[in-house]
This record gives sequence, structure tokens and C-alpha cells, in this order.
Amino acid sequence: MSEIEVPTEHLHEELHHAAHGGERWISFVALSSALLAALAAVAALMAGHHVNEATLARIQSSDQWSYFQAKGVKAAVLGSKMEMLSALGKKASEKDEEKLKEYKAEQQEIQEKAKHLEHESEAHLASHTRLAGGVTMFQIAIALGAISALTRRRPFWYVSLLFGVVGIAFLALGVGAGGH
Repeated sequence: MSEIEVPTEHLHEELHHAAHGGERWISFVALSSALLAALAAVAALMAGHHVNEATLARIQSSDQWSYFQAKGVKAAVLGSKMEMLSALGKKASEKDEEKLKEYKAEQQEIQEKAKHLEHESEAHLASHTRLAGGVTMFQIAIALGAISALTRRRPFWYVSLLFGVVGIAFLALGVGAGGH
């Protein structure tokens, strides 16, 4: 999976240059943008972690479903053997009957584990989606902060802060959902 990148090098240079232009509030734009960049990096790292965990859980679930099917095939073969013996007027051994019950019980356990892993994957993917949304909001906030500093217009900074707050909400939701 590719990681979400947060391009900030050029922005930091521009904000540093703008902050020395005499307007004190520009320093706050630079500070808020730096904090938003740090939060974006954390959210991107966590989003990457959750998408990886979702993928692993989905693969493990798929493996369990394959195992479930293999047990089903074994049970079907054994069941066919037992039916054939019955058709020939012979009784299946107790060992075969016990083995058939064992396969069915194992299938039930495997099915439960596979479903659990599917739910785990979905929870991780939901966290990834929220965190990726947070990264997007942080990137927009940083861009608006740069526009604010370059145009010397505070309203852009206020909108930048608003997007930053939305990004923090996404980050909190992504962390709160947490996956397993």
C-alpha cells in the first residue's frame, strides 16, 4: 500500500520568509501550519497502519474460509463413503461417524474465526478511511494557511484553522474506532 504524502518543505520556507515580513499574526500562521503538518503526518502513519491491518485480517479470513471448504470436502468424501457402505448393506465404523462429527464441529469454529477476521478487517478499513479524511483536511488547512500568509489575508487563516479542527475530528474518530 502506498503511504499518504504530506508535502510541506516549500510551505515551511514560504511561511518562514513571510513571518519575517513584520506582521506578527503570520508567525501564528506558521506555527499552526507546522502543528497541522505534524498532525497530518501522524494521521497518515496511522491510516497506513490500519489499511495494512485490514489487508492482513482479510487475507487471514480468506485463509480460514479455504480451510472451512477443505474440511467440507473431507466431510463430503467421508459422507459419500458412509452412504456407499450403507447402500451395500454395511454399517459405517464408529470412527468414521466420529470423524464426520469432528469435521462439522471444526467447520463451525473455522467459520466463526473467519467472520471475526472479516469484522476486524472492516473495522480497520473504517479507521483508515477516517484517518485518510483527516489527512485531507490537514492538507487543505496547510494550503489555506500558506495562501493566508502569501496574500496577507487573515480570513484564509481562520478557514485554515476550521479545516484543521475538522481534521482533528477525523483523527479522533479514526483513533477512537481503532480497529482491533
